[in-house]
Order: sequence, then structure tokens, then C-alpha cells
Amino acid sequence: MLSDADRLLAARYAPCLLFDPCEPFFPVRIGITVLRQEGNSPSFRRRLIVNHPDVEAVVEYAIYYDYDIQHLYDLEHVWVYIGRDGEVADVEASFHGKYLKGLLHGRTNLSGTRAALYVQPGKHALSPLPELFELLPGFVSCTQEEAGADGLIYGDFYSGVLTTDEDIDSRVRRYLQTFRFTPSLTYQSWDYADREDLFVSWSQLFAEIPERIGRELERI
Repeated sequence: MLSDADRLLAARYAPCLLFDPCEPFFPVRIGITVLRQEGNSPSFRRRLIVNHPDVEAVVEYAIYYDYDIQHLYDLEHVWVYIGRDGEVADVEASFHGKYLKGLLHGRTNLSGTRAALYVQPGKHALSPLPELFELLPGFVSCTQEEAGADGLIYGDFYSGVLTTDEDIDSRVRRYLQTFRFTPSLTYQSWDYADREDLFVSWSQLFAEIPERIGRELERI
């Protein structure tokens, strides 16, 4: 369970997420882990360094969407490094299996304790610079003719728990084709920091994801 203290901490430092107005899918849960000493991320292949002289803790936001425009199951991440003075020391964000620095030069995308991060339309990669998305091959095609192309995917930690086949993948493809859209290249803030239902512990989210996928497969 997520403690009240960690829930409040996560809400205070929750990044400002900016979505395309045409975006069809938004986060349904955010799994929170607060690390106060160095250790491995529980949900991403990386080690988090907390014992830096300037860092008190790292809040990991494992942001879960039922759908990416190309597949069922989507897990993105933001890491907020909290300084010993309570200020934001650093921010990192996931980007197609890797991660980027989340603060611009001069920290110009930081307002108080909240960093502004843009969300790639349909795909949900994160960046402090939206122009970066437009440099990706398939930026528009993935939201159009390639919608649903990947069927059901899942992280390595669900191997043996989740499976897929051509029937499942075909159902997902057909369903996601109904959400085709063209990015508007504009973005607006999505308010969620005060939505307590979204914030759970990573262990709760980890247990919930297979149940959510099962429900979605029954529905579509």
C-alpha cells in the first residue's frame, strides 16, 4: 500500500503532463515508488542513485495507460530527484525504452516543484521539448495507418503471466484502428495531481495490470 506520506510527496512533485488535445488515451494509474537510498527501479531497467550529497529521495512515477495508439499495455516513467532543501534537484523521463533529462537549461520548464513534460501524441514518450517528437520516423503514421500494429505487448516482468496470440493481436489492431487521429502539434495541461484514485504503490499497480488487460480483452 502507498503510505499517506508518500502519496502527498508524489502529489507535490507530480510533473505537469501536457497532452495533444486529440489524444485518445490518458493515464489510468500511476505506480509510486519513493527511494531514499540507492537501488534498482522496480519497474524499469535502471539503477537510481539516491546517495548523492544533494539528493534526499527519488520519486518514481510508473505511469500506466491501458492503451498506446499501437498496442494494449503502456508503461511510461518519470523520476523526480528531491534535494535535501526540498527543491527539485533533477528530473528524468522515459523515451521509447530509454530516458531523457527532464529539465531544460536554466530549469525553465520547472514551476515550483513541478516540471512540465510533453507527452508524445498516441505513444506517450516524454520530453521537455515537443519538437523532438516530430523528428521521430512514423510520428504521424503511427497514429494513422499503423494504429494497433503491435497488438498486445507487456514488460519482461510479466513473462509467464501474460501471453498473446494472433487472435488477441488482431482484436487489438481492429479496436485501435477506430482511434486513428492526426496530431494537432498543440498541447494542453492535464490536471491529475489531486486525483487520489490515480496514485497507488508500484506493487498494487503491478498486481492490477494483468486484471486490467483481461478486462480490456473481454470488452473488445
